[in-house]
Amino acid sequence: MAQLREQSGDIRAAADRLVSQAESVPWRGRAAEAMRVRIKERAQHLRVAAAHHETAADSLGRHVTEIDTRKDAIEAIELKAAALIRDAQSRTAALEAADDGREPAQEDAVLVAFVPPPAGHKDWLDVELPGL
Repeated sequence: MAQLREQSGDIRAAADRLVSQAESVPWRGRAAEAMRVRIKERAQHLRVAAAHHETAADSLGRHVTEIDTRKDAIEAIELKAAALIRDAQSRTAALEAADDGREPAQEDAVLVAFVPPPAGHKDWLDVELPGL
């Protein structure tokens, strides 16, 4: 992003220098004016390119922010799911140890049977678990 912004500034500066140099040429006449007009047109194209660099930098900035937001959401979901699963495993193990015929709650059974996506994977954003 910073590189795109720097390039944008460099392109604008080059456009300004180009126009300034064309204006400072002592050449006069119709051909000289035609050259200056053409240089100004080319400089405007450079300024448009510079604006595109700025737009690209802004878009990349928004994209990075969105990625960071999603990564944070994935991490929060992973941590919450891990805690829920650990608790369900503890309750299920306690029931099994008691050996009194009681079955784990449906929610605990779902949590214990859950096969998680790989760590950090975007599929975490779609995970639906009891208590999540």
